Amino acid sequence: MQYTKPLANLIDFFQRFPGIGPRSAQRIAFHLLKMPKQEVEKFAQTIITAKETIHYCDICFNMSATNPCEICSSTSRDGSIICVVAETKDLIAIEKTNEYKGKYHVLQGLISPMDGIGAEDIRIKELLQRAADSEVKEIILALSPSVEGEATSLYLTKLLKPFNIKVTRIAFGIPVGSDIEFADEITLAKAIECRREV
Repeated sequence: MQYTKPLANLIDFFQRFPGIGPRSAQRIAFHLLKMPKQEVEKFAQTIITAKETIHYCDICFNMSATNPCEICSSTSRDGSIICVVAETKDLIAIEKTNEYKGKYHVLQGLISPMDGIGAEDIRIKELLQRAADSEVKEIILALSPSVEGEATSLYLTKLLKPFNIKVTRIAFGIPVGSDIEFADEITLAKAIECRREV
């Protein structure tokens, strides 16, 4: 079926978002067109405001409307621990646990030679500058167990060794509530490797 040009353009635009396929894009477009004009204008203005006001923190490179961000400027956070994540969405996932009370460093990506992303393309230099601060006692690597995450973790571990600070990595393993028989080999191997004494 041929869509009228403005509708086709709208559907095409939504398909550019990660995880949105043709059917989802079509549903979103139709939903948007059914919304009252005032709601659509409010939605558009919300996007513009977010784009204009959200920037990267000069210290940790988290997305924020303030600089430094709310976490870096907080006096209740432990500045001696830095948790390194690939993206702001990873920081948000860790924050939702309410367990971590230190500060963060957002690399804004992972080393991926296949995609043309090298160490100089992400925020490694800035992490090393922060590691040189005498206040920092531990750096937690909270990077995905993907090929890119593993490569970045190994690279960072080598670079951080001369600083004589504790470098740790988050544990990986079987999700709570799942059965061992359904776990893949890599997840099981990581679960055994990251075991701890009880």
